[in-house]
Parts: sequence; structure tokens; C-alpha cells
Amino acid sequence: MKTKQYEGGCICGSIRFRATGEPGKPHTCSCESCRNHSGSLTLTWVEFPAQNVEWVGPGGSPSIWRSSSYSSRAFCSTCGSTIGAIDDEPTVALVTGIFDKPHLKEFAPTYHSYVSRRPRWWHVKSDHECSGKA
Repeated sequence: MKTKQYEGGCICGSIRFRATGEPGKPHTCSCESCRNHSGSLTLTWVEFPAQNVEWVGPGGSPSIWRSSSYSSRAFCSTCGSTIGAIDDEPTVALVTGIFDKPHLKEFAPTYHSYVSRRPRWWHVKSDHECSGKA
């Protein structure tokens, strides 16, 4: 059986990665750290064991900033793109928007962290509401 492989990287191409195996804990988060790190109301994440993530771009591994007692936020120091978080566990949590194929079914969130921190007007519309049908 072939091991699944996922690739992606920052907007300038300096930070590139290859992640192997099954992505874990696909979720969205609206905590203050995620909002400030990304400039977005919500981030979508998947996790991989650190040994399953290889930094293959010309910039090597991303720059990090210690954001909590157990984790560091990862970003490209050239273009500023959000890469994700590198936890002490060791886990690498990658934001799904940086994957070359971010639409894959295995990236679909199964839960939302810090729901209470999102604005009251923020909600996911059903397919029917998004289709433009009355």
C-alpha cells in the first residue's frame, strides 16, 4: 500500500513541505492566536507527526515564534505566509490553505475550536444558501 503524500508551501515558494501519512485532527479555530497569526477570523488546520513533515523548499524550515508554553507559530520570513504551528509534542499543524490541493476530503474539518470567539454573524451557510437558489 502506497503511503499518502501531501505537498504545499508559502506564496513565494521559499518554504515548501512534504507531509506523509494520514492528516489528523482536521479542524477550524477562532482563538486569538489563530486570528492574529493569520489575519483571518478562522484558520483550518490538519496535524502530522513531526517526523512525517519534511521541509523541502530552498528556504529550509519555516521561521518560528514561540506563541505558548507548548507551541511555536511557523511562517515564511521572506513573504510572511502563515505556515502553521510546530508543537512540542512533537506535532506539526499545517494550515490547509498552503497545501497544493487544499480541497481534499481528508482536510474537511470535524470540529471548531473557540466557537465563542468568532463574531456572532459568522456562520457556515448550507450548500442551498450558497447556490443562489431562493
